[in-house]
Amino acid sequence: MSSIGIRCRRLGAALLLALSAAPVHALQSFADVQQEFRSSEASLYDRKGQLLQQIRLNPNERRLSWVALEDVSPALRNALVASEDRRFYQHSGVDWNAVAAAAWGNLWNTKTRGASTITMQLAGLLDDDLRRRTAPRSIQQKVSQVMVAQLLERNWRKDQILEAYLNLVSFRGELVGIHALSRVLFGKHPSGLSQREAAIAVALIRGPNATPVRVAQRACRILQEQRAAQECKGLEDFTLLALVRSGSNSEVIVTTTAPQLAPHLARKLLRTPGQAVRSTLDAGVQRFANDALRRQLAALVERNIEDGAIVVLDNASGDVLAWVGSSGSFSNAAEVDGVLALRQAGSTLKPFLYELAIEKKWLTAASILNDSAINLPTASGLYIPQNYDKQFKGLVSARTALASSLNIPAVRTLVTVTPTTFFERLQGLGFQLRESGDYYGYSLALGSADVSLLALSNAYRALANQGRYSGVRTALSDPAVTMHKVMDQGASFIIGDILADRSARSRTFGLENALSTRVWAAVKTGTSKDMRDNWAVGYSDRYTVGVWVGNASGLPMWDVSGVTGAAPIWQEVMQYLHTRDQLRQQIPQKPAGVVQQDIRYADKLEAPRQEYFLAGTEQSLITTARSDDINIAIRYPTPGMLVALDPDIPPQRQRIRFAADGLSSGTWRLDGKLLTSLAPKTGKKASLQATASDSQLVFDWMPWPGRHVLELLDHKMTVVDQVRFEVRGAVENVAQQKSSRATKK
Repeated sequence: MSSIGIRCRRLGAALLLALSAAPVHALQSFADVQQEFRSSEASLYDRKGQLLQQIRLNPNERRLSWVALEDVSPALRNALVASEDRRFYQHSGVDWNAVAAAAWGNLWNTKTRGASTITMQLAGLLDDDLRRRTAPRSIQQKVSQVMVAQLLERNWRKDQILEAYLNLVSFRGELVGIHALSRVLFGKHPSGLSQREAAIAVALIRGPNATPVRVAQRACRILQEQRAAQECKGLEDFTLLALVRSGSNSEVIVTTTAPQLAPHLARKLLRTPGQAVRSTLDAGVQRFANDALRRQLAALVERNIEDGAIVVLDNASGDVLAWVGSSGSFSNAAEVDGVLALRQAGSTLKPFLYELAIEKKWLTAASILNDSAINLPTASGLYIPQNYDKQFKGLVSARTALASSLNIPAVRTLVTVTPTTFFERLQGLGFQLRESGDYYGYSLALGSADVSLLALSNAYRALANQGRYSGVRTALSDPAVTMHKVMDQGASFIIGDILADRSARSRTFGLENALSTRVWAAVKTGTSKDMRDNWAVGYSDRYTVGVWVGNASGLPMWDVSGVTGAAPIWQEVMQYLHTRDQLRQQIPQKPAGVVQQDIRYADKLEAPRQEYFLAGTEQSLITTARSDDINIAIRYPTPGMLVALDPDIPPQRQRIRFAADGLSSGTWRLDGKLLTSLAPKTGKKASLQATASDSQLVFDWMPWPGRHVLELLDHKMTVVDQVRFEVRGAVENVAQQKSSRATKK
């Protein structure tokens, strides 16, 4: 060592002794530093540990996962040591020769290599108090940095120091760590960095904000020192291209190891930088569902469809196996999650309506319903439902009406069930509708309510589990779901049998269509008003698959129905699931309380067949004597109706006519008081101005201000229907006006 070096070393030792009281924070172990390292990204994995998605959650720094030293290119390690700390493997934290050279250079005002070693730089990265910011470090900070560096050398191995430094050092802008730099600048893992790329990376450590020209010049000097001057050719353009790429501010860093398969679920589950979540998704199912959606939308590109979503559920566990929120590049709104977005349900709610009617024993699968024109008075006017094809099928069985998705029989069924009762059932199935049953009225039978694909699919899963409902799981860390009974087991089984009946759906869809699979499956399609939304939801013994296609913008599709839009995707995914598993198909077994009966129709309306019934409702001969009835229900006033009295009309001349359909006998009760009771077919006026006909009971009531409850009772004095309505107006004011006019006269 030169005399100057010896003197500098002695001076440094004296300085350390003089400032030995300088505070030094407790030294972290290498394992602690590695464990506390947090990527700016969070990662979503499938149920088997396969990486599905990475999203960036730290807006201030861009870091990727920690990289082991053996996974870093030797070219980079060599360039770093050669440029930043040539005696890295010889010194014990401080390179006193470099200190002496720096002091000599300062004395004669000449440039020399810096005296800060890699270990000293790491000390500054580990301790915020020692980190160099805009101003130079103070003497006390420099002394502390030296002391920490020597502690690091005594407690850490050289390879650990180098590994931690490469993962913690800032390179350019927001890029921290060699992993982020390699991915963003060069699009590769650090293990694949070339000698030229390594030189650029090391050059950025010294001048992270330097211009591309300065970075290229420094990188060239590093290459020349390594006797690789030939790599300097074209280096300036290469550096410029790499640094321009680093200016991207995209949220997701696309890497070769993260296929970006589930962005919507990732945004739902990932909350903190560095977080890693093992989801319930199956990577194979997720990938296939993504591809199936894109293939179908590509085939329908001329039909004005650009969006879609798919969800796949495991029936037993409630695990979400696939969550495809959008069509990706096909969409102009790829960020919208179609699995959770609310859309009109269309005919997909009909199975739950018929299940409720069968459960209450108001209907059987063999019951005859009238598919003919119907006008229903509502608070906003007449409601006149129509079928999808604008045609009427006449008298049909409930089985045919549901499987063929006829609208008018569904509305007639809702008249019996009532919108309020049906609304309560839908809420029990997890739909969380925003309005009340009275708000939707009879249109609820045709799916006027907004639902999400996830809620709809999970409700069908309850049918698959024969009436037992639970929530779903999206992460393996979530607790196991607990099922509880929402629907009748037997009625759910019957609905599943109807939805799997190819013959019953042939009236509308034909025998061969996209609803047919090689395994047993129950499925229902739906299309919302103005062709804005198209659904196909169904289940097998093991899986429930839900598909939605349409436009996130709300624009209508062109000439697309359930079997041409969503159904082909549903069929493809369902068949993939069962082909992949290669398990024996299990057809649902008839539960206790369900009987199978041979039936025939008296007028040969439909062919003889075997039909399922809830015990006690079975019939062998089905007649149509009262097939055109809508069943017992109050038609007027409508639920929630508001009546305003006209102050210019005498009260005795204002009447509200109560009307009910489908009666054999009945009684009115208003606010707990009986009004009248009539036998059928009298056709005569009775007390209190009540009249009865073959199928309707009416009563003219003089309205009185207030909120009222009107009930319809059958011959057993059991309430069969109920509505609430309100009358507003001041009857007394009318009398006062008459008195005032008489006084003036």
